[in-house]
Amino acid sequence: MSRIGKKPVPIAAGAKVSIDGRQIKVEGPQGTLCYEHRPEVSVAVDESTNQVVVSGDVEDRESRQYHGLTRALVANMVTGVTQGYEKKLEVIGVGYLAAIQGETLQLRVGYANELQKKIPADLKVTCPDQTHIVVKGCDKQRVGQFAAEVRALRKPEPYKGKGVRYQGEQVKIKPGKSATK
Repeated sequence: MSRIGKKPVPIAAGAKVSIDGRQIKVEGPQGTLCYEHRPEVSVAVDESTNQVVVSGDVEDRESRQYHGLTRALVANMVTGVTQGYEKKLEVIGVGYLAAIQGETLQLRVGYANELQKKIPADLKVTCPDQTHIVVKGCDKQRVGQFAAEVRALRKPEPYKGKGVRYQGEQVKIKPGKSATK
């Protein structure tokens, strides 16, 4: 049995979990998330302890993996609808800047043209200043995916470190040609 899967998921105050067949629906102040779990595992809500219990087949290795995965996804859903998730990005470079215009994130990151990225409806993207981007939402995967797509538009380069990076990310800077002399 999966070690992570054995732990029950506590339902936080303000969150409501409902199960209809294989469909898990979690509602909270930040939003609503749905997930259809695999048939190898079973999910139940224990009303007396206010927890979600995930159980699975202990025979098959694949079933044990889905057991832990399902428990982790349900825990992320409960956290997402109560607290939400947030990723912060930094735009580093001379003349590099980010701005939001309507439903579009605009980036000037050293290319001849301005890059534009459509903001998904379920995410809140803000620019507190021209060099920072904050992505917020209730779905951990969607927040991380959008932040990764924005970072991929101009990854930090290894010589000067210019580009879009996560806040606090360390970029290894290489010495240039003159370092060999």
